[in-house]
Amino acid sequence: MKRKLGDKSFARQVAELGRKGIAQSKVVSLEDYRNAARKTEAKTILVVDDELVMRNAIKRIFEKENYRVLVAKDAMELSKIIEDTRLDLILLDINLPWVDGYELCSLLKSHPMLKHLPVAFVSGNKTEDDIRRGFDAGCDEYITKPFEVDEIQRAVNNLLLKQG
Repeated sequence: MKRKLGDKSFARQVAELGRKGIAQSKVVSLEDYRNAARKTEAKTILVVDDELVMRNAIKRIFEKENYRVLVAKDAMELSKIIEDTRLDLILLDINLPWVDGYELCSLLKSHPMLKHLPVAFVSGNKTEDDIRRGFDAGCDEYITKPFEVDEIQRAVNNLLLKQG
């Protein structure tokens, strides 16, 4: 005996729902999938820059993309945040007071618990020597100021995708 719901069989109703679902489904691009995945994960980015305007600008860029963004103006603030927070990426300026970005990056990359944390320099230092020094210090990406918004977004997205 077939089970009836109203005047249609249960199997027929399921089949109709399936057809409606297929008809209403849309093709999702890889970029849409990545954006949806990123929203659910809420990756945490730390921006370390001694310039308030730059910290806030970068923070706004990534908060619009639903990242959790923390800011620090120097190595002391960075160290306090690292103690209490699981980070997914650090955007680091080179010209910082007391301890510069090269030294900070070297320290991070030599620490057993932090060495796999992606670090991207965001700096006005743009000579070949500056960039080489950045990679020698262990950075994973080097972005020069001034930057285009899509350039920094692409670099961050690529680093976070590599991280997994």
